[in-house]
Amino acid sequence: MLKDITLGQYFPINSVLHRLDPRFKIIETMLLIILLFWGNHYSALIIGGVLIFIAQILSKVPLKMNWKSLKPLLPVLAVTALLNLVFIDSGETLWEWKFLKITQGGIQTSFFMVFRIILLLIGTSLLTYTTSPILLTDAIESLMSPLKKFHFPVHEMAMMMSIALRFIPTLLEETDKIISAQKARGAALDSGKFMERVKAMIPILIPLFVSAFRRAEELATAMECRCYRGGEGRTRLRQLQASKADYFSLVICLLFLALTVTINIIFT
Repeated sequence: MLKDITLGQYFPINSVLHRLDPRFKIIETMLLIILLFWGNHYSALIIGGVLIFIAQILSKVPLKMNWKSLKPLLPVLAVTALLNLVFIDSGETLWEWKFLKITQGGIQTSFFMVFRIILLLIGTSLLTYTTSPILLTDAIESLMSPLKKFHFPVHEMAMMMSIALRFIPTLLEETDKIISAQKARGAALDSGKFMERVKAMIPILIPLFVSAFRRAEELATAMECRCYRGGEGRTRLRQLQASKADYFSLVICLLFLALTVTINIIFT
């Protein structure tokens, strides 16, 4: 199950989306998030779905990767749907038992929230699928550069965010190896009562923390050996330069957002 989590992975494919400026991709991802959460009507989600579908086709990332990224989060989606289904009390009552009630509004809200979360996960995953960690760091640092006037450690913050995102797949892979090793030694991780399962996680968490600290120390040593001293005076191998395609993609995202706002005003 842990191997199915694709958060933070990068797929080096030659596509239109890969060639876009990472700064524009970050801004467009933020616009997509605003689009999905601003819209209060199904038409807004359809607009977001169309935009994500176009981006998916342009990225050339296999569609099965979306399922792999959603599969581990199915329990979260199920809980979200259940909570909205039970606790939203609006519209015609379809079923009622004691304090539990399922209404027409609850069903609509449940479907709406699950659909929104799915689109959000797929859309944001495209950012890491199509942007390498190095370019992502440079883009974050460039977008946050105005904060340097307030003596904010922009480079260090961008570097930490990029490293944390990059090491998510590594730590998940390490967790999967530790779980397999503990099961091979006879550890019962999938059976027993709740408290027994919680206690069984201790032999997993301790080696995982040790491995994480060891990797962090090795990374720090490697950076020191390469004379890394932060962002002051550093040059970049690849300079970020916007092209016509970047501005065109931004205009398309703004048009989709404007359409969503218009529809939201009409149906309010």
